[in-house]
Amino acid sequence: MKEFINAYLNSYYDEWYWNMRFKLYKTDIMKIKRYLYLYCLKRMEAKNNAALGTRENGGAAFKGKPHFPHGIKGIFIAADAQIGENVTIYQQVTIGVKNFGDDRAPIVGNNVIIGAGAKIIGPVVVGNNVAIGANAVVVKDVPEGCTVVGNPGRIIMNQR
Repeated sequence: MKEFINAYLNSYYDEWYWNMRFKLYKTDIMKIKRYLYLYCLKRMEAKNNAALGTRENGGAAFKGKPHFPHGIKGIFIAADAQIGENVTIYQQVTIGVKNFGDDRAPIVGNNVIIGAGAKIIGPVVVGNNVAIGANAVVVKDVPEGCTVVGNPGRIIMNQR
């Protein structure tokens, strides 16, 4: 039994992780269960060198379960970020605040694809149906239906 539990805690299992994460933020669970869920989630994140904005009293708000084609390896999401539905996040992505202690985190819309190594920094609003290229650095708001590439991120195609 111990090997079975360690296998779960040392790896990232998509369904198990997200079921536990959504249960963590329900208000009707006992405090000890909440801390057990938090411990398991944090351990999974630490073993994968990731931080998905998990906190006891809230954390990053996910409207739906995002898609991680390469697992959660190296992904950092600020605890105050808001992520929409049907978002695809590749490896080594950072969605974070501009300065330490800042609570103004990015807001990512629905149906967004964030390429490998992309950075979304500061109080940025990314619209729906946006594609952010690999290694792009987004520091300004992105309207709906755009493709963003480069450092600093620039819009190369507007699909409206």
